Amino acid sequence: MLPDIEPLRILRFELAQLAAGFVALLPNIIAALIVLFLTWAVARYIWRVERRLLKRWHQRPTLVAAARTLTRSLIWLGGLIIAAALIFPGLSAANVVAGLGIGSLIVGLAFRDIIENYLAGILILLRKPMRLGDDILCQGIEGQVELITIRDTYVRQRSGELVLVPNAFIYGNPTTVLTDLPLRRIELEVGVAYDTDLERARTVLLDAFAGLETVEASKKTEVFCEGFGDSSIDFVLRWWTGSTPTEEKQSRDEVARSVKRALDGAGIVIPFPQRTLSFLEPVPLDRTEADRR
Repeated sequence: MLPDIEPLRILRFELAQLAAGFVALLPNIIAALIVLFLTWAVARYIWRVERRLLKRWHQRPTLVAAARTLTRSLIWLGGLIIAAALIFPGLSAANVVAGLGIGSLIVGLAFRDIIENYLAGILILLRKPMRLGDDILCQGIEGQVELITIRDTYVRQRSGELVLVPNAFIYGNPTTVLTDLPLRRIELEVGVAYDTDLERARTVLLDAFAGLETVEASKKTEVFCEGFGDSSIDFVLRWWTGSTPTEEKQSRDEVARSVKRALDGAGIVIPFPQRTLSFLEPVPLDRTEADRR
């Protein structure tokens, strides 16, 4: 029985077709490799120029790294598209654009949070609303900024814990930079008895600030009579001190102790909460109890 040589002929024919196709595409493949090499060279050269510009503009190292990643990604994306068009001549520009549109949509939906935080990180790094070492307050998160990356901001809380806050959260919510300036004005409330001479109390409170180390002498110190409380007439004291939370607490401690000494020395009472009961009609006494007495 003669062997079936028809499958062998078909296999040889297909291999010949593949070889002929490869030989035909060989110039295109070489051109694509040249394009990839040129893409590598262009990405490297442009990055050197961009790095010099960013250093000249004194941009943050994190922003420099983000710019490098973005620039190289865009250049390599363009180079790969050109190389693919050379290897597959039948691939039209319209198909490439349509594929990129669908792919961008899929990527955008799948990595929406990552892209959002990435863009927010770039904007934060460009605008420089806060620096490393600044103390911030954002929606109950309070602490010192230790690091700003493309995706997260590292905030060290007062109790020592490290909180990784997404950049989109900081960018999308009101954020207070407590240490934006070296000095910050703080307030303290204190009450005096209703029978106190208010002008004298005001003078005593102003004199209590004299010679305090944590109070900025070049800034004006203010004392205002704010209102009538339940048990006291309330004053508001305002002064300037260092902007860090530690400096604020130290200053509050020093001012509070000085105010207490000054008021005690002047004989001015800081009343504690009191409640007076008044009856519209006389309260009847128990006659039996009165007779026993």
